[in-house]
Amino acid sequence: MISTTGLVGVAAGVPYVAHRPAGAPQAAPLVVVLHLMDPPRSEVAMAAALPLAGVPTWRAYLGLPMFGARTPAGDPEAFIRLGYQDALLKLLGPVVEQAAQELPGAIAALRQQLPGAVGPLALVGGSAGAAAVLLALAEGPVSVRAAVLVNAAVRAADVIAAGERIFETTYRWSDAARRLADRLDFVQRARDIASRLPQPGMLLVNGEDDDPAFPASADDLYEELSARWWSPAQLERVRIPGLAHALAEEPGLDPAPQTPGAAQVDEVVGAWLTRRLA
Repeated sequence: MISTTGLVGVAAGVPYVAHRPAGAPQAAPLVVVLHLMDPPRSEVAMAAALPLAGVPTWRAYLGLPMFGARTPAGDPEAFIRLGYQDALLKLLGPVVEQAAQELPGAIAALRQQLPGAVGPLALVGGSAGAAAVLLALAEGPVSVRAAVLVNAAVRAADVIAAGERIFETTYRWSDAARRLADRLDFVQRARDIASRLPQPGMLLVNGEDDDPAFPASADDLYEELSARWWSPAQLERVRIPGLAHALAEEPGLDPAPQTPGAAQVDEVVGAWLTRRLA
């Protein structure tokens, strides 16, 4: 279905909005984008925040489980209550795990539904969406030419610690939570990510004004991957001055004007993807 926000559909149960490549070539690469749990926290809002309009590819923005079109019972604040109940075991973990599990089927369906989307694949994720990308790279079967991680939740423990600082709460760690945090610690899992063939090009983008734990963990991941990549030149990292964690203003559910920080991310990521997918 065509809407003002792009081509709207469902790919293997995952809602998406997609934009055609400029010039409508017969064959084009496919860029699949996963949004944040912070703004933009829906597929249509992410498409507005990071349109990647200059990239000559199909751009498909998938909705995360429990967000966007899949908000529980149409309640946009349901994720907040789940976060208070158990931010890792009831919110972050299930969202990241399900999003990663859904990726192969959604990508296969997108290639069927989007005319000419038969070229190389790139994955782009923001925060929790980036964690889902990393989990798919560590465990999934998808062959990826390039991956972009924006303010990535590289370590689940970073997300929990940031939430403790923001909401002035104390998270009660359980054995199950620690096991899940280990699974979602992608610095520890760098060997799993590096073991996939072919190794994709990767770009790590972080805001200078984000919670310090996020760029610090991204740096740790960069160093661990660099030690294991056949061609370390395929790995790049960028800092965006003035960018905090979010890529849009609250509430981040609907398409909104692009913020200055998101515009910088859009420019950097778009140029990098164009080079990598040429």
